[in-house]
Parts: sequence; C-alpha cells; structure tokens
Amino acid sequence: MQYDVFGLGNALVDIQARITDNWLLQTGYDKGIMTLVEDSQQKAVLDRLSGISLNRCAGGSAANTIVAVADFGGKAAFAGKVSDDEVGQFFVNDMRRLGVRMDVPAAPSGQTGTSAILITEDAQRTMLTNLGVSASLCEQDLDEEAIRNSRYVYIEGYLLLNPVQKAAAYRAIDIARQAGRKVAFTASDPFLCNVCRDEIWSLIQGPVDLFFCNELEAQSLTGKTDAVECAAELHRSAESVAMTLGANGSLLMYDGQAIPIEGVPAQAIDTTGAGDMYAGALLFGITNGMSWKQAGHLASHAAARIVSQLGARLQHRFTPAEIAALMQ
Repeated sequence: MQYDVFGLGNALVDIQARITDNWLLQTGYDKGIMTLVEDSQQKAVLDRLSGISLNRCAGGSAANTIVAVADFGGKAAFAGKVSDDEVGQFFVNDMRRLGVRMDVPAAPSGQTGTSAILITEDAQRTMLTNLGVSASLCEQDLDEEAIRNSRYVYIEGYLLLNPVQKAAAYRAIDIARQAGRKVAFTASDPFLCNVCRDEIWSLIQGPVDLFFCNELEAQSLTGKTDAVECAAELHRSAESVAMTLGANGSLLMYDGQAIPIEGVPAQAIDTTGAGDMYAGALLFGITNGMSWKQAGHLASHAAARIVSQLGARLQHRFTPAEIAALMQ
C-alpha cells in the first residue's frame, strides 16, 4: 500500500501567540472556541499581534493529524487548497519537509487560509479562522489513485460546512469505499455536531468505519451524558469509535468491546492540536501493526506530550524505543 492515511481538510497556516485574558477580552471574541472571521477581521487581529512572539506552521485539523502520522514514521498524503502566495508556499513546503505528500495545484488568486490561535495563561485556545482559498477545495483536486492506495481516508468534519468541500469529501469517501479502503471521520467541534447532527449520524451509520470525537461532541450527538453510554451508542452504528476524555484519557470501541485508555499526566501549556495528535497517533498505530489498545496508549502519550508544549508539532518526536515500550 502506498499510504497509511490520505487526509482531506482545510489547509491553514496556524499563527500561534500567547496572550493575556485582557488582550483577548479587548478583541471581543469568545474564549475557548473557534470563530470564522472575514479577511478584514483577521488582518486586524494579526496587526494587533505585531511585536508579539509568534509560532507559524502548516495547520488545520486534518493536516495536523496527517503530519502526526508522518512524524511517527507512517506514509501520509494530504489534499488541501492554498494560494500561490508566500503563506501558501510556506504551507506546502512545511508539509513536504515533514514527509507528507501534497500535490493539489495552488489557486492562482486569493489568499491562503490562516488560523490565529490565541493562547491564554490557562492553556485555553481561542481560534480565529479565515478560510481563504482553502474553502475552494473541490472534487477535481483529489488524487483518486492515491486514495485507492491508502489504508485509510481521513475526513475533517469542518468540510461539511461548505458545499464545494463537502462534495470533495463525499467523492473521496466513494472512491475509498469502492476500493475497499477504510474511512475515518472526525467530528471536529461540538458546534459542528449541533449544526450537522443528522448528516454526521448519516455518515456514522453509513460509510464511516472509524469515528473520532471528544466527550462533548459525543454528548451532543447522542443526547446522553455518561461517556461509556455515549461511546456504546455510537458504536452501534460505527465499526470503531475513538472518544477522547481530556485528562481522563480516552475510550476506544472496537469489535463490540470497550477499551479504556488511561490519561497521561501532563502540565498543559497549549491544548492546540491535542485531538488531532491523538487521531494521528492512533491511525499510525492501527495501520502499522499495533493492536487497538497499543495504538490507544501511543495516542494518549502523544496527546499528553503535545499539550505540554507550544504548538501542534511535536518538538520532541517519539523514538523507536519509546514506541516499542508503549507496545508492551
């Protein structure tokens, strides 16, 4: 197989900054959630960040997950749309440097999407996302042969919010299913579960083999409050479920069995990309010979490591010896 995972999602350059609660309050944006903003709104925030130390990397939910797969030594490819501008060139070069194949032609005009990630002292992240040309990802941008030659296709839930991107996502799912490949889907955000509940359930009950979510997303979808009951309800439809529980670890549902995964203690500095990292590590594990429990342990440790640093890229990658130890 050519790839372990082929991902689709918004191609965004993450611009991370540590700020105070008062700084955030002055912007007028709600703390701890993702807000879609227009070009002018994003420019105003980025202008205000002038003089503050920034960290920049190729990002977006699915892109983070795909990079994690590559970081662990997996074979990965990504479909996302950027513009032929400096930010877009940075995105493509960053992904390729990290070992991810990305061959979607750049848009000749418009601006590459960005996500300003404002991190307060309590490690909460407030995301202001300007999609730019990432919203124009379409069916014609897909490498159908690469999808057919991937063990899993991983779909970012945010794509459901845009008709053009959604068509691309469904086309990728169709290609994967026709080729006998697995489909993984992430709920992405509690607000998405509220807005697209029926459609997400349709996917869970249909083509999705592995469903990723956190506890809040699971509660929104099922109407239940108990974590085990939420996961079991989802597992009645999805072949496999991976539900993260924050500091309490995660719960995997596979082959009718509940597999609890312990949380790993960590001093949280920045929660950006924790769920994305968890998904990437789990996908790497199950496509590279690990049992679901072993892959869950790796994912739990990876998520703990990512929240203890600034940014969604591992500053200290796991060594082969560390990975082997987690498989014991």
